[in-house]
Amino acid sequence: MRLGVLDVGSNTVHLLVVDGHHGAHPWPAHSEKVVLRLAEQLGPDGALTEAGADSLVKAVSMARTAAEGLDVDDLIAFATSAVRDATNAGEVLARVRDETGVRLAVLSGPDEARMTFLAVRRWFGWSAGRLLVTDIGGGSLELAAGIDEDPDVAVSLPLGAGRLSRERLGIDPAATRPPSAEVVDELREYADALLDPVAKQLTEVGWERPVATSKTFRMLARLAGAAPSGAGLWARRRLTRTGLRQVLGFIRHIPPGQLHELEGVSSGRAHQLLAGAVVAEAVMRRLDVDHLDICPWALREGVILRRLDQLASS
Repeated sequence: MRLGVLDVGSNTVHLLVVDGHHGAHPWPAHSEKVVLRLAEQLGPDGALTEAGADSLVKAVSMARTAAEGLDVDDLIAFATSAVRDATNAGEVLARVRDETGVRLAVLSGPDEARMTFLAVRRWFGWSAGRLLVTDIGGGSLELAAGIDEDPDVAVSLPLGAGRLSRERLGIDPAATRPPSAEVVDELREYADALLDPVAKQLTEVGWERPVATSKTFRMLARLAGAAPSGAGLWARRRLTRTGLRQVLGFIRHIPPGQLHELEGVSSGRAHQLLAGAVVAEAVMRRLDVDHLDICPWALREGVILRRLDQLASS
């Protein structure tokens, strides 16, 4: 059957259409996304701005039209951190439903971590042993660990690259100066403080294979020497702690508005790269991880796999 997943994230609204059935590899048939950066459109009161809501309604409407044109049998639509954290989330969700006909389910942070963990488990298989899965999004950081398809620990922290770029580093996409060393150090201390209690939980579970997903980790791995996207889905990619520290050492001196000039860095997320690198380094350091294997599957694939499981059992 043909499944569509509409992911309203903190950075993008992404429609992924796949052909698949239970027990089979879901093959992408179509992918399109719109960069909205909703995490950066929350006002001082925590509410999504009117302009942000307008953009969201338009993007969801376009995605639904595209899904209908592709003869999608089942469209699963969900929202993550930016909408979840908005103080006017209920109002925004009602408007999306009324104006587009799409009902957005809001995933909790731990559910995000669980769905992503499922995707990583299916990608690497049982031979990977206990997994540690890390995912840096625009609004939050998800961490999970365990041996089964459902992790023993699944947590979410407000350490998203977009959120921190705005709230902690005070930068925007057009910034012409890098943040000061003092501000970056304060961000590292903030990340450490939030990670400390979580690190203990994860370490108690343990892992044999540490893994990273998300665009932020893929960009950092590319800057550290991993294969480019052109090498294909199956190319093995890894981010080492040494490589990450080297990347962090030079990008912290580059104005955010110029980071998109680096090979492998997305223009829509370039200004978030420094915050993402600080969080990634903190995660690897606090968990004493020397390397992270990069998994091409993440939350959207986890949602698809869970839906296929549900359809097969019904």
